[in-house]
Amino acid sequence: MTTVPKIRLRNVHKAFGPKVVLDGIDLDVMPGESVVIIGGSGTGKSVTLKCTLGLMEPDSGEIEVDGESVVGLGARDRERVNHKFSMLFQGAALFDSLPVWENVAFGPIADKTISRNQGKELAIEKLAQVGMPAEVADLFPSELSGGMQKRVGLARAIAGDPEIIFFDEPTTGLDPIMADVINDLIVKVTKEIGSTGLSITHDMASARKIADRIAMLYQGKIIWQGPADTIDECDNEYVQQFINGRAEGPIEMAVRK
Repeated sequence: MTTVPKIRLRNVHKAFGPKVVLDGIDLDVMPGESVVIIGGSGTGKSVTLKCTLGLMEPDSGEIEVDGESVVGLGARDRERVNHKFSMLFQGAALFDSLPVWENVAFGPIADKTISRNQGKELAIEKLAQVGMPAEVADLFPSELSGGMQKRVGLARAIAGDPEIIFFDEPTTGLDPIMADVINDLIVKVTKEIGSTGLSITHDMASARKIADRIAMLYQGKIIWQGPADTIDECDNEYVQQFINGRAEGPIEMAVRK
């Protein structure tokens, strides 16, 4: 019996004028799996995420969620599919004018699946899952450190018990210790709610910790993918240069002289 991938990309292309960003992406993310896409800046990681989310349309190729083609969906069907998704944004992306609890419960309240009173209870419960005390609920984002804001963003991402969570550079701007705390929390909460994870990052410590499988994107193509614990032994010279942060190698950086 074959399991249908939670997310399936086949031969996905996307260009902006003459600049080809995605040049035939193939990727499967299986139910309950955590897949991390690594690659340098400008290699197409964010565009891959945006095409999967429906924020951009690929020029060609297939994208499926639970076996359903989602390219070119109408607004109502797109909204139905997007209810399966949640996202932890790169900069936490909290609403400054709302207290923490309203940030966390924003989605379920907006969907009218819960009342505002229930929203505060839900927020306190989800904050506890990411290791934050109930009194944080009444604070505003400006009163929180960067690491605390990221935790609140994670609590919001899991508020609706989503089937799929997208993580966009989840440790950007955090010190190494707080980054490790966030990585541990990502692993913990996604397992607790049984979500499938698709992440993009260039932070190898994060990729190693949260990924079951890693895929490397270079010049618009997936040039290597495999279990996270095999990446150090892989014989792909592009991957080795990237994960070891070497200036010398086949990946040539565009450096202005």
